This record gives sequence, C-alpha cells and structure tokens, in this order.
Amino acid sequence: MSSDFVQAVKAVVGIDAMLTGPETRPYCEDKRGRYFGDALAVVFPSDADQVSRVVRLCAAQNIAIVPQGGNTSLCGASVPLPRGGQIVLNLSRMNRILEVDAVDYTMTVEAGCKLASLYEAAEKADRLFPLGLTAIAPHCEIGGNLSTNAGGIGVLRYGNARDLVLGLEVVLPDGRIWNGLRGLRKDNTGYDLKHLFVGAEGTLGIITRAVLKLYPRPKSTCTACVAIDSPESAVRLLAYMRSCCGQSLSGFEIMSRNCLEIVFRHVADTQEPFEKPYAWYLLIRADDVEQGLISGALREFGVPQYAVSEDADQMERWWRLRKNISDAQKVEGVSIKHDISVPVSRVADFIEAASHSLRGRFQGIRIVAFGHMGDGNIHYNVSMPDASNAAFIERHEHEVNRIVYEVVRKLNGSISAEHGLGQLKRDTIRDYKDPIELELMLKIKDAIDPQGLMNPGKVI
Repeated sequence: MSSDFVQAVKAVVGIDAMLTGPETRPYCEDKRGRYFGDALAVVFPSDADQVSRVVRLCAAQNIAIVPQGGNTSLCGASVPLPRGGQIVLNLSRMNRILEVDAVDYTMTVEAGCKLASLYEAAEKADRLFPLGLTAIAPHCEIGGNLSTNAGGIGVLRYGNARDLVLGLEVVLPDGRIWNGLRGLRKDNTGYDLKHLFVGAEGTLGIITRAVLKLYPRPKSTCTACVAIDSPESAVRLLAYMRSCCGQSLSGFEIMSRNCLEIVFRHVADTQEPFEKPYAWYLLIRADDVEQGLISGALREFGVPQYAVSEDADQMERWWRLRKNISDAQKVEGVSIKHDISVPVSRVADFIEAASHSLRGRFQGIRIVAFGHMGDGNIHYNVSMPDASNAAFIERHEHEVNRIVYEVVRKLNGSISAEHGLGQLKRDTIRDYKDPIELELMLKIKDAIDPQGLMNPGKVI
C-alpha cells in the first residue's frame, strides 16, 4: 500500500478515521474467533460520498474492500482474508436515523445504525421494527443485517430482512452511487435491484442507506412456554396453532433439553420452566390475541405441560433461555455448527434422520438442536461433551457436515438459512446448489464487480 494511497484516503475521511498496523487487529477477526485476516487499513467513512470516494481510490489501485458493520457475522464474511491486500471499510460512523415516517410506516436509516437503536426510534413513533435479533441487537448494524438477509425469531409473522426493506442506497464497485431509496410498496418497472444486494454479503456493493418497513406496535403480547414430547408433535402443534390464531403468531421456537441444561450451567438467574424436565420445549409468542385463546388451543391439542403469560418479567425469563443458548454453548467449547432450513413440515424428519446417522457413526456425540421451528430454520450443533472434542472436530468436521447436509439435500432444504455463506461455506455450497444457479450468480458478480474487489473470497 503506497503512502500516496494512504494520504489520499486520509484526505477523504480524516486522519482520525483510518487505522493501520496493529490497530487493525480487532477488525480482522470474527465473532466466533474462527477467522483471522490481515488488512492494509481500516477506514471509517462518515457518509456515502466518502464511501464512494474511497471505493474509487481502491478501484484505481486494484485494492480489495471488505465492507464491515458490527462484525457479528457467523461465517467469516465481515473480516479480511489472511493473504491481505484488502482494506476494511467499516460503516459504524454512519449511524444516523434520517427519518421515521409514522404515516407511511417507513424508516430511512444509514447502514451503521445499531439494530437496537432502530427498535427505540420506531417505539418513540409508536411503531415496530420487527427484525428479531434481540440477543445481538446492541452490537449488529442494519447494513450487515441486510447484507446477510438476517432472520431471527419474528420471521413467522414479519419475514426475513429482505421482506423488511423497501429501498436502498448502494455504492457500486466502481464508486458510483445507486440511489434506490424509494419507499414504494409497489414498483413494477423492471428488475428489483435492491434484492441483488440484500443477502449478497458485500460481494456486489456497499449498502449505505435503507428505507425500512415499520409495523403497528402490538397492543398486547403473550408467550407460552410449552413442554413437548417430540419435534414431530411440535410440527403438528404449529399447524394447529396457526389455524387457531392466524397471523397473531410471531414466534415459534424449539429447544432440546440439553440446550436448557447448558444454559443453566453457564447463565445466572435462569431456572427450570416446569417442576420436571421434558425432552423438548417450545416458546410461542403471539401478538394482539387473547391469552385464553392460546391456552385453549394448547389444552385442546394435549401438550404434556404449558404455561402462558402476558407478564413482561415472566416472558423475559423464558426468552432468556432461548437467547443464551449460543453463548452458553460457546463456554463449553467449539462445536460444529449448522444453520439449515427445510420445509416446515419436514423439520422433525431432519432432526430424526440427521441425529440417527450421526449417533450411528460417532458414539457419545452431543447434539444441540434449537431454532426457528416456525420457518423451518434449525441450528443444529454437534460436539463431544468431553476433552476429546477438539480432536473430534479437527478429524471429523468434514464428515459431520457431509452427513448433515445430505439429509438437508434429501429434504429439499438449504445449508444456510440465515447466517449466509461467508468464508465458511463458500466452497461447500458448490456441492449443494444447482449448477445453473451458481452460473447465474457468477455472471452477476462479473457484471457488477468485474475487478473482483468487493469482499473477495466470500460467498462465490
């Protein structure tokens, strides 16, 4: 990296908005501690014009760019590669909420806004922004949420991040700014370009602003904590609850018993939801519906045990069990993580088939299964619960993945439901995605980013 390039970038963003050398390290490793890279510099632009000017400088010097927000990616998408030759373009300074329109039910924001700040701004306008990533909302940023098409616990009612965006502003790989900041609910004038950039993980351009959908705030919310005897029963209960409650269901989360045991060991102020343990648990959230309707439906279905509450403290105690599974599991060591989706009706088939195959191959393995039953997305993590775990993962990770993903393939599912591909699954996806889809993706990438400077080594 030439001194002329450094001085040119500093002239754009300011001398205090660029890091080099050892100061770049915190921005070059991922949240899980799995990926570590090297950056020529970390640059902190304050608006889209500065992003554009920095990108033009990089394009002229053939320097690759890694867009970064809160750096909470779970697949290594937001950190540079070890070989260097890249800058990290961190958008955290671009954190202004530009407009909240309570009449149009829209919010216009910059990419560096923390998700939690969007919750708060919507609430002040008596509106709801429903992207349900509450466990990491204080840390993740909306640009990254859109770039990975984040999901969360509200997808059943509100959809993924893709379903919550109306318009985007994007800096293209040559530095031009595409202004697609339209808040229209209908616009049938050709290709819907915003959807190229949502879920692209920064490989096609840099999202700098977005127009987002807002919703009415629920007048009431209740949560049911439910004991269930099997995932198959949970699938049937979901269908039944939807027929009884319609669109009022906003969350339907499943947890295996060992999920709760891990949380109890490592998270303070957590407790058993019932007097005795059960094999599986559900957390069901419903908005704008009478508590009695939920209780009646659960009673009629015949679940082993349940409790329903509208008390905020009680609901939060139950949801803490779900939100803390990943962090609690991390304390016990690394696991082989899967973020898969299958048709909702086949969730139980996936859990049964994958677990049967893995336990038949690896004696004593621990399977931690939990996630978004309501949209078919299960987080399915595999490890050994003892000192042999590190050696097990080093030796058998590829085989474990193959077994799990073959079950996913047979059920017509996806090997990445909400976390994206990043570095983690960039090569693996070639074995599980239709060749024509891959060909079209590569053609789009080549057309928009012919120099290959946008987040190289990720996705494709």
